[in-house]
Amino acid sequence: MQTVKLSSKNQIVIPKEAREAMRIKKGDELLVVTKDNITIIMQKPASYCEALSGLGKGIYKKDYLKKERRSW
Repeated sequence: MQTVKLSSKNQIVIPKEAREAMRIKKGDELLVVTKDNITIIMQKPASYCEALSGLGKGIYKKDYLKKERRSW
């Protein structure tokens, strides 16, 4: 775990290890997500649809959605 220091211009330098792990380079866009006192920095996906695809797999029990749809 590394620490970074906030500059007088409110900027930080992302450590080389983190940049390499995220495969980011100069000019790439990053997302900054903050909730309560936790901040997550991640690479902006080229396609949000592809990035979110499949994230809900396994959330519902087998046949739950079929039963729910039939109840409509």
